[in-house]
Amino acid sequence: MSSTGAARLADLGLTLPEVPAPAAAYQPWSVSGELVFTAGQLPLVAGALPRTGRLGVELTTADGAELARLAALNLLAVGAAACGSLEAFRVVKVVVFVASSEGFEEQHLVANGASQLLGEVLGDRGVHARSAVGVPALPLGAPVEVEAILEQVPA
Repeated sequence: MSSTGAARLADLGLTLPEVPAPAAAYQPWSVSGELVFTAGQLPLVAGALPRTGRLGVELTTADGAELARLAALNLLAVGAAACGSLEAFRVVKVVVFVASSEGFEEQHLVANGASQLLGEVLGDRGVHARSAVGVPALPLGAPVEVEAILEQVPA
């Protein structure tokens, strides 16, 4: 696989989307020193959610992992916009919120969709600490939301 994040995206058959527009009164990222704090990213594709619902009811763990992967792709777009390129940051921490039905306990497996994409695209700079949190609902009926703390690094 190629060495740059953009080349790795191409190898995966993916393109970096535009940074999704905020759905309320916030900005897509905030910078403090060398750290970039992203807003939560939904699995939007061309501005729309491909699926809605909760894991364990309307969606399977595999569905959730694929949606987390889409949300992580949007997260990469935010990181590239905030830092100048995919090569200009590393992922420090990821939090994945999973809209879960009562008794659903596979949030960590859903979150793997995001974590795996970050590693595939960024290599060692995509390795991160992570929390996977089950919640009763997310904005717009989204099944997952992914946020991160990034660190700016020399490209």
